[in-house]
Amino acid sequence: MFDIGAIELLLVAAVALIIIGPKDLPIAMRTAGRWLGQLRAMTGHFKVGIDAMIREAEIEEQEKVWAEKNAQIMRDHPPEKYRDQEGGASDDDAQMKPLDKPQTTETDSTESEQPSAPGDEANEAESQLPLLPDEPKPDRKA
Repeated sequence: MFDIGAIELLLVAAVALIIIGPKDLPIAMRTAGRWLGQLRAMTGHFKVGIDAMIREAEIEEQEKVWAEKNAQIMRDHPPEKYRDQEGGASDDDAQMKPLDKPQTTETDSTESEQPSAPGDEANEAESQLPLLPDEPKPDRKA
């Protein structure tokens, strides 16, 4: 950007050494470094803000395009046209109906009546998992 070469940098350092002096030069360099760090942080924050605004604008444009295409598709292919051809449901059938209760068998009812201990579910799950040949069998607590 500025294209500062080695000779220009050496000239600036010599002038700074003469004007500021060798005693205060480290303090001046530290202060300049802090200012540059703050400047970089501000430009980075500004850049992130601009990128976010551009991204939001692009998303809004894309949403408009999608909405236009969706409207065109809905105009070209209205849903009422296909409902009768497919044997679809009428408006009366569109209401939701409650599900039937599942039928329970005797084994289901006896298992649900027995109280289970907190650790039983974990032991039952472990017994259902296949063991690899190298794994030892887990110890069961009675």
